[in-house]
Amino acid sequence: MKPLEKLILSSMYVASLSGKDPIEIIKEKGGITAEIIDSKIEECISNQLINKDKKTLTELGRSSLKVVLAGGVFDIIHPGHIHTLNAARDLGDVLIVVIATDKTTEKMKKRLPLHNQEQRKMLVDSLSVVDLSIVGHEGDIFKTVDLIRPQVIALGYDQIHQEKSITEGCKKINLDVTVARLQSPIPEVSSSIIEKKYGENIHDI
Repeated sequence: MKPLEKLILSSMYVASLSGKDPIEIIKEKGGITAEIIDSKIEECISNQLINKDKKTLTELGRSSLKVVLAGGVFDIIHPGHIHTLNAARDLGDVLIVVIATDKTTEKMKKRLPLHNQEQRKMLVDSLSVVDLSIVGHEGDIFKTVDLIRPQVIALGYDQIHQEKSITEGCKKINLDVTVARLQSPIPEVSSSIIEKKYGENIHDI
């Protein structure tokens, strides 16, 4: 797939999740003129990748994109997160990041997050490697997985999820995925370790 075609298809996919105008996403990411975008969209319609509404993907267009899903709390973004997200992005064409809700974070961390879920979403959205972040469903990760329908689910080195349980859960929603366990070049760095090191003073960082 050519870079411009990939940009257009991925932008339309992201728009379907975010509710944004796909043309605006294309312009923001590619700095391309409206004339060139329109011409390429017409070409993609002819190739049955985009529907005639010029805003949504056909089944062929959607299946031609490899979507990667990654998830986490992202309360304290550190180099390990950046490496993991870059590695996840390299596995496909689009990277969607799921942010744990405040209630889920409290259950996992045994404390309230330093930043609420919308603030954490804003932080992750500011990373250029991420195409879109969304706040996950409460209590059932597979509702979010079913919404995104990724081809790849990327797990961080320190995430508790087991590859087998993820694969089995995806089969229940008729989704065939590859589960990739990513490694950190600096595994001694994690949000939990940072929190333990700085303790209560972390609120002042």
